[in-house]
Amino acid sequence: MPALAIPQTIPDITEDIQTGAGNGLEFRVVVFNCECHTYQQVIDLFCRFIPGMTSSKAFELAYRIDNEGEAVVYSGASEQAEDIAAKLAGGGLRVAVQ
Repeated sequence: MPALAIPQTIPDITEDIQTGAGNGLEFRVVVFNCECHTYQQVIDLFCRFIPGMTSSKAFELAYRIDNEGEAVVYSGASEQAEDIAAKLAGGGLRVAVQ
């Protein structure tokens, strides 16, 4: 995410954001900071491709990525994690499935 505009208000991290089913055999989609997208672009991609994502959760994740270098944006079954990662990567984000 570019360092162009720091949000006017820094969000309080109010929850540990983990979307997906909880079966113990989960794969994680991790998004890494790439300094090439705006917050709004990242939020739009998250809301479009990650089930259950809200714009406020997406903003918290984008902020975490920008400040910590990475964040887990989805946890779930392998096939769905791979699909989400592919869609986010298609939007230009740096992602990995772990």
